[in-house]
Amino acid sequence: MKILLSTLMVSSVLFGQTKDKINSNLPNHQSVTVYTTAPDSNLKLAKTDVLTFKEYKQPLETQLCVFVHPNKTNQTFLGIGGAITDASAEVFAKLPLTKQNEFLDAYFDKEKGIGYTLIRTNIHSCDFSSESYTYVEEGDKELKTFSIEHDRAFKIPLIKKAMEKAGKATFYASPWSPPAFMKDSKNMLKGGKLLPEFYQSWANYYVKFVQAYQKENIPVWGLTIQNEPMATQIWESCIFTGDEEREFLKNYLGPTLQKNGLNDVKITVWDHNRDLLSQRASAVLDDPEAAKYVWGIGFHWYENWSGGNPMFENVAKVHQMYPDKNLLFTEGCVEKFSAEKYQFWANGQRYGRSMINDFNNGTVGWTDWNILLDQNGGPNHVGNFCFSPIHGDTSTGELIYTPSYYFIGHFSKFIKSGAKNFSCTSSRSQLIVTSFKNPTGELVTIVMNESDKELSYLLSNNNQVSEIKIPAKAIQTLVY
Repeated sequence: MKILLSTLMVSSVLFGQTKDKINSNLPNHQSVTVYTTAPDSNLKLAKTDVLTFKEYKQPLETQLCVFVHPNKTNQTFLGIGGAITDASAEVFAKLPLTKQNEFLDAYFDKEKGIGYTLIRTNIHSCDFSSESYTYVEEGDKELKTFSIEHDRAFKIPLIKKAMEKAGKATFYASPWSPPAFMKDSKNMLKGGKLLPEFYQSWANYYVKFVQAYQKENIPVWGLTIQNEPMATQIWESCIFTGDEEREFLKNYLGPTLQKNGLNDVKITVWDHNRDLLSQRASAVLDDPEAAKYVWGIGFHWYENWSGGNPMFENVAKVHQMYPDKNLLFTEGCVEKFSAEKYQFWANGQRYGRSMINDFNNGTVGWTDWNILLDQNGGPNHVGNFCFSPIHGDTSTGELIYTPSYYFIGHFSKFIKSGAKNFSCTSSRSQLIVTSFKNPTGELVTIVMNESDKELSYLLSNNNQVSEIKIPAKAIQTLVY
């Protein structure tokens, strides 16, 4: 079933209208508003209840509880968003104007949509481009031919529209490979390494990119050094060991950005999976001369390729090891696209599970991969077709909203930039939770029901409780 944005806008079906006694006939001294997304229903970010709190000092051991501790704060929230790739921009350009506007509202409008504030893009081509390309002519070590003209056709217009709709957005960029002539393999695809004699030229390339985008009135907040630096892919890819990334950053990229007055550009290292996260962090950050250039460590979620569990604990360990550096989720998507699985609920659950655990382990921001793909999961010049939260059917002009869109929205719509993550726990493993305190003082708790049964739980805050029902396999946002 294709779920359209109108579901989000007009859904007013209330879940659990009959309140339990614990919430009835209470003075409205403090309320909690409940928003729910549930499978096999029209509940999609739907406001399902407004409840009140009651004094309740000691929950019983047999009661299912979510305990929140707003005075125990952790990291500061940066934002949530996705990547505007060539593929996303090309699909967007093929949509009717009305659907383009709906799409922009769906992602970037704080009221009508889910309020994205992070945008990532690719520095020249990646797999989600229609072809391989660079910003310079072959062999131009001096970068005299550098031009972002390619991006002006589709990508830059969409980035500008998204940033205008968002009002304020954090924009960062990542390269998938240096130009072929700079590599030992002489090929942008299938791995290879940056040759030492091109280290300075490649550092200059980042500067040229930042300056060119600034001239387009697109401020570049940050850069990652290399997308997936330990993966030899059939698409654009380049191998950087920990030592190589550290030396390139310390001796070339960091000083070159500073020399060109780009000290404020935030540099994120690693930009790959959670599995080698601590090794790469230590390889770079244990060198003070490299660490001084580093804003944070980026990571993806593809480490469980063999069917194992996501390595969430590695995120926590790196947060403990380097508490002065930021953790940023830079990419994740559901691979192996199939149109029959547009509404496959587990895809959304994967997002919810990852976001809750990553935020609980110190992550400051979370970036999805392509914000838009077509009905084939592309375009992609090597056939690596994937899911995105919204697909645009270019044959019909229709937008298709997947469960992932709504799961992400339970975080991005309600948590505001500058919010503080704070400690919260669940008394049973069926519920996983995370919480934030917005700059206004408003509290936000996201609760995900991992079980296949409807559950009732107590939201417990400072000897005040409210009883809430959550459908099977649902996700809720509580605002109070």
